[in-house]
Amino acid sequence: MSSMSNALSVQKQNTSGRSLIHFAWLTLAYNVGVIIWGAYVRATGSGAGCGSHWPLCNGEIVVPAAPTKTLIEYTHRVTSGLALISVIALVIWCWRTTRRGNWSRPASALALAFMLNEAFLGALLVKFNYVAQNASTARAVVLSLHFANTLLLLACLATTAYLLSSRACDFVLRAKRRDLVLIAAGLLAVMTMGVTGSLAALGDTLFPAQSLQSSLHQDFSSASFYLLRIRFLHPLAALLGGAYILWLLTRHFHNQRSRHRLFTAVGVLLGAQVIMGSANVLLLAPVWLQLVHLAVADCLWISLVVVSADLLFATSWS
Repeated sequence: MSSMSNALSVQKQNTSGRSLIHFAWLTLAYNVGVIIWGAYVRATGSGAGCGSHWPLCNGEIVVPAAPTKTLIEYTHRVTSGLALISVIALVIWCWRTTRRGNWSRPASALALAFMLNEAFLGALLVKFNYVAQNASTARAVVLSLHFANTLLLLACLATTAYLLSSRACDFVLRAKRRDLVLIAAGLLAVMTMGVTGSLAALGDTLFPAQSLQSSLHQDFSSASFYLLRIRFLHPLAALLGGAYILWLLTRHFHNQRSRHRLFTAVGVLLGAQVIMGSANVLLLAPVWLQLVHLAVADCLWISLVVVSADLLFATSWS
């Protein structure tokens, strides 16, 4: 009777563990969706749709029939609130299900910290009117911090899901010091690629070009606004980030433990980003392409974080 009870208890724990893993990946995917919708808010100039009120929309909890831009911003507020709830639920579930010392616990807690900071930075954008057609340097700074924080949030959520999916009891660092430096520097380079991309997208939104020739002229004209003159930083950062990705792909062949499918996905996503980045320039950054470009960029970032974690950690079973 006792053995049957123990077997049922183990089965219940396994079922709960699988559910937690699915929820962790679902939370990550949902947050990517919220981020893409946030980019749509910026691209359509809808950030001022709820006025200077935050977290309420024009002082109301529920918005009745309203202009399109208000509905776009209101939807972003609601989905962001649900994202916060999902991360809180993930943290509680992790700490209740995993044992002490499991690295998914601090990873999920860090995700919650970055989520709260995400809300704070979003509130700053609204309260100081760093939205719509505001072209101030302060907006560019807060937007850069906002996007960097977004990437760190996704990194923590991805790491949490990765650690839970491994089903290992313990994790130990196995990377050499040189590899640790390269992983940190590489991820920083990829983050820089994302931040400079967000600034380039802001420039495209505020100062849309009428032709490819005029767009190139904006990049090199001393009379252009600074956001246009620094757009070259994005492809430069992309070269550095791409070098890191290539190093990871090369490192794969010397690491039999790495997962072939994941590395293949990284290569495919990298190729897709190059193609869409070029198309973005040639087609003068239409909104739909900006959103697809961001979606693939988020997927590439997540896959890189998981690959880096796979290179960084060794698992032990006890």
